[in-house]
Amino acid sequence: MRHVSRALVGVCLAVATLVSGAASGALPLLQGKEGLPTLAPMLKDVTPSVVNIAVLQRSPEMDNPLLRDPFFRRFFNLPERPRPQLSAGSGVIVDAAKGYVLTNHHVIKDAQEIVVILKDNRQTKAKLVGSDAGTDIAVLKIEPENLSALRFGDSDALSVGDFVIAIGNPFGLGQTVTSGIVSALGRSGINIEGYEDFIQTDASINPGNSGGALVNLKGELVGINTAIIGPAGGNVGIGFAVPANMAKAVMAQIIRFGEVRRGRLGLSMQDLTPDLAKSLGANLKEGAVVTEVEPDSPAAKAGLKPGDVVMTVNNRPVRSSGDLRNQLALIPVGESADMRLIRGGKETAVKARIGQVEAQKLAGGEALPELAGATVANFQAGSGREKKEAVMVTEVAAGSPAYFHGLRPGDVIVGVNRKKVRTVKELIAAFKGAERIALNVVRGDFLLVIVVR
Repeated sequence: MRHVSRALVGVCLAVATLVSGAASGALPLLQGKEGLPTLAPMLKDVTPSVVNIAVLQRSPEMDNPLLRDPFFRRFFNLPERPRPQLSAGSGVIVDAAKGYVLTNHHVIKDAQEIVVILKDNRQTKAKLVGSDAGTDIAVLKIEPENLSALRFGDSDALSVGDFVIAIGNPFGLGQTVTSGIVSALGRSGINIEGYEDFIQTDASINPGNSGGALVNLKGELVGINTAIIGPAGGNVGIGFAVPANMAKAVMAQIIRFGEVRRGRLGLSMQDLTPDLAKSLGANLKEGAVVTEVEPDSPAAKAGLKPGDVVMTVNNRPVRSSGDLRNQLALIPVGESADMRLIRGGKETAVKARIGQVEAQKLAGGEALPELAGATVANFQAGSGREKKEAVMVTEVAAGSPAYFHGLRPGDVIVGVNRKKVRTVKELIAAFKGAERIALNVVRGDFLLVIVVR
């Protein structure tokens, strides 16, 4: 046993030495009389930037017209007034001067009131600057008084096996630190409607950690903890975080516009495989192949053609079709995407301007009165055989019939009366002649049925 213990201590000291070297000596990982490895000095600087978030949310009953009917509530012996719900999560201060806090969209969704609790137990009300369901990122603003901010790291520089630390508020217990490694990169397929490029980690992430920080051993923010896979939402060594580079781009749009203004190029794509690379004359291991270009679309006007292999967008490497989709989704409407690609075995460059998403407003006479006030658009996720087509709700006017029936921006309508719908045209056609209308909706991790007639 002594030999094993000495070996373990030796390994720990070796790892600590390597890590401290990788951090250019910035981290005093060895501390104490016995010289044991520790992350305490780094965490002392980092943890004040991670906050707890308490949210007073609207009860789902508040959005159900039937449950808001006083006669119905008395008949079924329900409380006179729906009660707001309390929930807890985490957040990260990323700008101390302006008081900006990053968290998850699902943490503050339907919030009536948001309170941020700092590590020193100061409490302050937060203003919601904006949120984005597609990436599960939200931006809050608090009064900038003696705040400590966490600096952004480059999440593109992460590799599988890198050590990471998760900091958050699991189960509402208070600030907790867990450690692990990067288990995988570029994970997707967690939510149908998401723009996903998750960092997977085995650092313990539990309910309440959502919105907290994933940091590297330099104390830099490399991800925003967002999702877990496990029984009853408990940790089983599989957790996910939104890459810091994606969160930073989303935050910039939210601060600038109050929302993420996604556009379109009008192209379909698939992953580059070794066989495709050989046939297209592309000496690449990663990339995205353009399979279809819509006529008169921004992609067509820019000169993109089927068979083009996209290597970079705005000087950032493209690993896959999903990666290309994510990168394009973070470029605001009207701005350009500088793309380097392989065409016919030769490298070339194309500049494409992001166009408006073609959304359609559902009016009473056009679709059905119960959905008036909702704006929807055709939506695609994935590529090739894995491509999913549905209808995304992009906007819902407050107080409209669609709002009162429970539709929310970011909802993805996948069916009507259990029959699949893939386009807005199919959605409207499904309404016609139907006496009963029940929408099959994906929202976050849940499949909902919203009855509107």
